[in-house]
Amino acid sequence: MKPNLLLTLISVIAMLGVEVVHGKECNGVKFPDETQVDGINLTLNGLGLRQATMFKVKVYIAALYVAKPSNDANVILGSNTPKELVLHFVRNVTASDLNNAWEEGFDKQASEFKDPLAMLKGWMTDMKTGQRLVFVHKPGAGIQVDVNGAAKGTIKGDQFAKAFLSIWLGPNPPNPGLKTGLLGGACG
Repeated sequence: MKPNLLLTLISVIAMLGVEVVHGKECNGVKFPDETQVDGINLTLNGLGLRQATMFKVKVYIAALYVAKPSNDANVILGSNTPKELVLHFVRNVTASDLNNAWEEGFDKQASEFKDPLAMLKGWMTDMKTGQRLVFVHKPGAGIQVDVNGAAKGTIKGDQFAKAFLSIWLGPNPPNPGLKTGLLGGACG
């Protein structure tokens, strides 16, 4: 009788279309396998751990969602499809520290992106453990910025979006393991 009950339960769940939630985890932080941007399905490309200082202090777990997964940063940066980058903080970080990081990330391109960078910095707030920054690149529109669930606005320009994502995927990421993880390798 019990095997029949189990089969019945499985059949009912299947008929109701109940889905099992899948996902990936890095340092105890879970992310779903997929998300959507404007009706387009994006797949989790990878997870990376941001570490700071010589003591390798854990700062955030980054998740990169793309339309077509790849382990080639140039393919991802060159694609004309939506992308989503989520930074899940595993420690408190001040707005000042975030703004310093943006300046450092744009160091070689700061003059070209002075106004967009100022806009981004103006939206930053202190981030607490468990809070998230979400950046969605919408080709033709730019980067949509969400700070802990609050939509801040969109920084226009695909060139800015590419330069922004290059902070993590370019030749000089904040730490090499972060880029490796976002490109599908092991998460720190």
